[in-house]
Amino acid sequence: MSAGQPLRFDFGSSRVAPGAIAVEPSCGFTTERGHGFEIGVKPTAVDRGGNAWSGDFLTGQGGFCFSVELPEGNHDVTVLLGDPKGTSNTTVKAESRRLMLEHVTTREGEQVTRKFTVNIHGPGIQSGPPVGLKQREKDYLHWDSKLTLEFNGPNPCVAGLVITPAPDAPTVFLLGDSTVTDQPFEPWNSWGQMLPRFFKPGIAVANYAESGESIRSSLSARRVAKVFSCLRKGDFVMVQFGHNDMKDKSANALETYGENLTKIVADVRLKGAVPVLVTSMERKAGILKDTLGGYPETVRRIAKQEGTALIDLHPASKTLYAALGPKLDAAFQDGTHHNNFGSYEIARCVVEGIRENVPDLAKHLADDVKPFDPAKPDDPASFVMPESPMKDPTKPDGN
Repeated sequence: MSAGQPLRFDFGSSRVAPGAIAVEPSCGFTTERGHGFEIGVKPTAVDRGGNAWSGDFLTGQGGFCFSVELPEGNHDVTVLLGDPKGTSNTTVKAESRRLMLEHVTTREGEQVTRKFTVNIHGPGIQSGPPVGLKQREKDYLHWDSKLTLEFNGPNPCVAGLVITPAPDAPTVFLLGDSTVTDQPFEPWNSWGQMLPRFFKPGIAVANYAESGESIRSSLSARRVAKVFSCLRKGDFVMVQFGHNDMKDKSANALETYGENLTKIVADVRLKGAVPVLVTSMERKAGILKDTLGGYPETVRRIAKQEGTALIDLHPASKTLYAALGPKLDAAFQDGTHHNNFGSYEIARCVVEGIRENVPDLAKHLADDVKPFDPAKPDDPASFVMPESPMKDPTKPDGN
């Protein structure tokens, strides 16, 4: 892609709109082509006649993934969804199952255009050695040189796709552990990969969290350095550590944790960005007795001491779990990690924290995001999230 130039992909049959690249079902990804399908079901082309851009589309139940090689950074993505002669219901995820658009439905004969902003990144750092990725991470979609879009739902209909560089879009950087990271495989999920769905286009979420990470290990693996290498004035950095930090049995572990957190806050501000501290959500057992020791209170203390925005997810999660009552298991995959429903509810708690305590970021929340009371969670029986084709039952690091 040339600087500032959009890429236009016309999905469907062999008919192609002027200035667009034809994408038929047989278009598999190759490095030579630089785009194509590579994961999930093979889509089917449907041609309704009429306009070449909107008259034909691709569809397929079970999720199909389209990848495009792109430079690192933020990109605006515009999709044309719908069937000119039928109904549709499309959910769009990006990279490692990062929720971007949720249940976009169209009536018979209706087509709609939707836009979102997505971040892609690799491990390289201009100022030094790259991020020290774990072996398993090296194949993750959120660390490669491509943008991968997953089209899913009961009847996804995708007619067109336009990708445009968005270098001026602000970025929300996430640092944390397995409860924050973009979990690459079903049935695991995190609030960090649900968060993008709640923002308007024009702002991107860049998730640098990883399973098993503590604040100390993220510093040593240069995950934090990678964030600082990209950070600009007006960006946001949300930090949630604790689950793995508490495993450090050093006498000064909690003190060191606080010192590292304080330094990150200071360094973010030096860049002209906004630090946002997040207390860790409780484990499933935490509904009866706190399991995170002094870590949530340390985060609260530092937020107050430094005058930093705080999202107190720890008590919000306990309220949520209590409200779910006998349905609590429906939110968890194990004692720590959430499934799609659980992470969606936790993300809604985070969004409420943004609305109440981070006004500059709250301005970017999507218009359809309604207030959420964790004491009144959604009913898991009515929650529907199309499962991605990427599946692995192996438990993530961390507990």
